[in-house]
Amino acid sequence: MTAPTTTPGAAPGLFDRVVRPALFRIGGGDAETAHEWTLRRLAGISRRPALLAALRARYAVAAPRTVFGLDFPNPVGLAAGMDKDGRALPAWPALGFGFVEVGTVTAHAQPGNPRPRLFRLPDSGAVINRMGFNNAGAAALAARLAALDRPLGVPLGISLGKSKVTPIDQAVEDYLASYRALYAYGDYFAVNVSSPNTPGLRSLQDRSHLDALLTALAGEKPVLVKIAPDLTDAAIAELLEVCLDRGAAGVIATNTTLGRDGLAPADLPRAGEAGGLSGRPLTARARQVVSFVHAETGGRLPVIGVGGILDPADGTALLDAGASLVQLYTGFVYRGPGLVRGLARAARN
Repeated sequence: MTAPTTTPGAAPGLFDRVVRPALFRIGGGDAETAHEWTLRRLAGISRRPALLAALRARYAVAAPRTVFGLDFPNPVGLAAGMDKDGRALPAWPALGFGFVEVGTVTAHAQPGNPRPRLFRLPDSGAVINRMGFNNAGAAALAARLAALDRPLGVPLGISLGKSKVTPIDQAVEDYLASYRALYAYGDYFAVNVSSPNTPGLRSLQDRSHLDALLTALAGEKPVLVKIAPDLTDAAIAELLEVCLDRGAAGVIATNTTLGRDGLAPADLPRAGEAGGLSGRPLTARARQVVSFVHAETGGRLPVIGVGGILDPADGTALLDAGASLVQLYTGFVYRGPGLVRGLARAARN
């Protein structure tokens, strides 16, 4: 069974009929080649104000809200991982996003894991990735952000991760190096301690490690913690205690999962690929975690909900479960900017 690609009852749009099939053929079907091709085109559009204005007129939707002291034009954001090095920043607000999160960035530039490392599972509406925080490093991102010739117009989040070469016992210093290099440019910072693709990283969700990390980072600018969907409720509750005690501004729920439940039969041959699974199989779990975080903290920690949003109803369900904002990654791959617009309109109602 193929995952639905349009709103039930709606005719397939241009993205579904033409754009996505064309993108999925690039590089002989290699997902990362298509991703790089798309980023290059969006970077080119970012230098053409007339094109940006035309896109903005089509896709931008006002549904403003204020969360952890920041004003968001609408609650639909671009998740980390789509534009790690900030190569196409002006394009994302023009495509309707109310905020953008770049990264995950590390103190040291690193190539990430060997290719292939990004796989589409189209019948499941899912993606598996084992990218491994491939990025040009914090200094390079700082230089690119410093060179922007106009305001972005939406809040910019920066996702921070641990360099692979850095031992776990030196993780705080590694995160701090990135934070200091990028402090002037981020409106908020996300502490990624939950990617499954950097050895040992998820141990930083433990109480002692997270306590030390937030003690070092939490300050004037909002710092959020991105958590794994594979944690038990008890582990999430302990993590939330640390977040509240150490001044975290919020939680991003959730990262990708190591689980493989919910895959369509046609995608089962891909199930053995190492890496984190995102998309439709995460829809229910992301909603559960968002609801748990909201209830456990009594709403004291704002939540950015991410995971399995493939139609506006998925996003509004996360908002109804207690999320203040939502983010797209896999849903954007499969549904394009029409999903951003549709979700922002639904959030306005």
